Amino acid sequence: MEIGIDSFAAMFSDNSSKVITDADAMSQFLDRIIYADKMGLDVFGIGEHHRKGFLDSAPALILAAAAARTKRIRLTSAVMVLSAADPVRVFQSFATLDLISRGRAEMVVGRGSSIEAFPLFGYNLQDYDDLFAEKLDLLLKIRENEFITWSGKFRPAIKNLPIYPRPLQDPIPIWLGVGGTPESFIRAGALGLPLMVAIIGGETHRFRPLVDLYREAGKRAGHRPEQLKVGMHSLGYVANTTQQALDEFYPGYAEAMTKVGKERGWPPMTRSRFEAQIGPEGALLVGSVEEVAAKILHHSDALGGISRLTFQMDTAEVPHEKLMQAIELIGTQIKPLVQDKQ
Repeated sequence: MEIGIDSFAAMFSDNSSKVITDADAMSQFLDRIIYADKMGLDVFGIGEHHRKGFLDSAPALILAAAAARTKRIRLTSAVMVLSAADPVRVFQSFATLDLISRGRAEMVVGRGSSIEAFPLFGYNLQDYDDLFAEKLDLLLKIRENEFITWSGKFRPAIKNLPIYPRPLQDPIPIWLGVGGTPESFIRAGALGLPLMVAIIGGETHRFRPLVDLYREAGKRAGHRPEQLKVGMHSLGYVANTTQQALDEFYPGYAEAMTKVGKERGWPPMTRSRFEAQIGPEGALLVGSVEEVAAKILHHSDALGGISRLTFQMDTAEVPHEKLMQAIELIGTQIKPLVQDKQ
């Protein structure tokens, strides 16, 4: 199983009690990617948002900066909001990243759970799924063919035009990022795309029927089982002791989730709800090295086997120095524990 980090480069300049400049936050962020590479992590992903408090509106640029300063770690979007993007430019950006990194680029694409990109780039939110389906179709055709002839509803047609540059990897990996919509799981399986499941709350085993839908759709479409990889993205944080991890992660986590909840109609985060999520069945990966490693293996069993697990840590606004320590623990202790017991 690959172990990595996903990040939204989030909230550093939007919390007045912990404010640092965006430039300093970006510098620290790149240092964490470089350190993740040094500590032996397999992948680092960057999301996409277009709102105050997030520095990830141009993930390919950040990943390119990291590519120039890393050697081994795979670099990916997590998630690229493909519905509000031009697939030609997305492919060109990540093909360029693949060349810079010498074959370490990937994409995780999705419809996006944050909707601010749609009005910003002139799209109608009512076309949410149709936009994604059409643009995913074009992106996959560009990946397969140097010359493209294509037409659709939301983008001008392309008539026998080449798309450059071509990536070093053939094909460059494209994962489908999903939440809890059955149709999204089925689409990924039918297309034979690896699946990244964002599980940020609830009980992980409840996603098993959706993952089974994915695998069944892939089998019906004739895709090989090894092609149908499943990854899991989870909020998490690791420290030397369980109590240290809880005390350092909870305050920022509660603040962030309460803030998001006001937008989405969720109740405020409480300590009791948080502690329910760190139990054996809960999605959160917060605790000591041994506890978190065991829980990763439990999550994998619950989903019928996963090939990638990514931690999302920085939305809890844990200080940079603590995040660096967590990255070290994940790379040097959790990853070997998980891989030895698989």
